[in-house]
Amino acid sequence: MIAWLEDLNRQILAGYNTRILGGFDEPFYRAPVDDAPAEIRFTRDYERSALHELAHWCVAGSDRRLQDDYGYWYAPDGRDAARQQLFFRVEIRPQAIEKHFCTALGVAFEVSIDNLDNPDVHGLADFRRKVDARFDAYAVTGLPARAAAIAGHLDIWRNKYD
Repeated sequence: MIAWLEDLNRQILAGYNTRILGGFDEPFYRAPVDDAPAEIRFTRDYERSALHELAHWCVAGSDRRLQDDYGYWYAPDGRDAARQQLFFRVEIRPQAIEKHFCTALGVAFEVSIDNLDNPDVHGLADFRRKVDARFDAYAVTGLPARAAAIAGHLDIWRNKYD
């Protein structure tokens, strides 16, 4: 288990009736059902997967957080060029937030194209630039509230236990 998860679940996510859990073959957001909290599920015990899925949760609005996988489409590996470009457009904000989370924890960050069957996708350099620009903009204007709370928590956790 990733050490900071228990603290994050207790100190931040519980206030949103949400928890983050690892050990899954694929990431998935399960919306809250009845009295059960929402679940941010990440791949196996991969720290980067946890940070990425947290970033998506931070971007999703309140209506989206009431839908499984936030109500979004997902196209698996092997996306064609048009689908990959759409993927890039919707991933700029969450990956910029993920980069802030990685920075707070001292974890290396690299953009994810999430298309392993076609790693030589057109537009990757432009996507990296846009993620970096959004990262820089958040550094100036501040992260959205939930993302700021998580990044602050991760930074404190790292300084306390690192």
